[in-house]
Amino acid sequence: MHEQRLHALRRSMSHASLDGLLVTHLPHVRYLTGFSGSNGLCIITRRSQCFITDTRYRDQAKSEVKHFRIVTSRNSLFEAAAQEPAMARRMRLGFDSKHLSVAGWQSLKKHLRRIALVPTESFVDGLASIKDDSEIASIRRAVRISDEVFSLIIHLLKPGLSELDVAAEIGYLHRKLGAEADAFEPIVASGPRAAWPHARASAKRIRSGEVVILDFGCRVNGYNSDCTRTVAVGRPSVRMRKVHQIVLDAQLRAVDAARGRIAARTLDAVARSYIKKMGYGKFFPHSLGHGLGLEVHEAPRISSLSKDFIQPGNVVTIEPGVYMPGLGGVRIEDAIIIREDDCSVLNRSPKELLML
Repeated sequence: MHEQRLHALRRSMSHASLDGLLVTHLPHVRYLTGFSGSNGLCIITRRSQCFITDTRYRDQAKSEVKHFRIVTSRNSLFEAAAQEPAMARRMRLGFDSKHLSVAGWQSLKKHLRRIALVPTESFVDGLASIKDDSEIASIRRAVRISDEVFSLIIHLLKPGLSELDVAAEIGYLHRKLGAEADAFEPIVASGPRAAWPHARASAKRIRSGEVVILDFGCRVNGYNSDCTRTVAVGRPSVRMRKVHQIVLDAQLRAVDAARGRIAARTLDAVARSYIKKMGYGKFFPHSLGHGLGLEVHEAPRISSLSKDFIQPGNVVTIEPGVYMPGLGGVRIEDAIIIREDDCSVLNRSPKELLML
């Protein structure tokens, strides 16, 4: 599988007239090499590929990295890269301008003086956005674990429980059920705090009649799940029940419209126009969704500003939301696999409003 990815990457390099590519973004390094550590880069030229890490990862790299020559160094990785034989000649070396810091750029210029450094939009993003069977299997497993966590969490929710208590249970259950980690810090937001789209769990205690947004995911073999459900503890207000139904209807419409070759902004508009029609457009402040894989947020971006087209093999989220300051909010999110003419929903957790 890694050989196929390298072949596709070299085609992109050839089209861009690049002699080599420097990959420093760790999720992309993992995608190409299999390396799961925290410090590494790879250099791909027309005929060779080299993976560089530090001496802490000597044995791990030997176990994980396939089809790359492995170099371990006590020096900085850029210093080690400069010593590679391929770097001795003049060449056009591409790098991903989105993922390299100013300090990293300065270090590259210092150590690779004879190399023409060419900023590029990531070639790896496009390749990694199309998932193969093994990648989809890992995402499916992560989604199943998060679905099971949701089924357990709803039996724990009750008035007086703090948001932090719920977030801690989510993290514990993810690992208990076989995940290697949370995909991100779980969002648990109740009552008025549910109007904050990315609220961190707090010491606030859940009160009867409040809605609670639960947004969480886990990681399996490096691949992530991402799921959001909005539930009520007790009986919420008539308005919150109405808003939940509007968000659910918008989400179902977008899932039904999702298919290969559709423009991301067109898919975003399916949900956004419905929410606007129902009078809540100004309360939907974020994009409809995003790609999901080795990163929680990756290509394609599904927003009104996106220039991406959704492709068969993409795994994306569909997550419309409505957030009313001082009152609360609702978000419903599924991960879906895009097919040529439709999509397949991975999540199986109920989406109707549960009143616990």
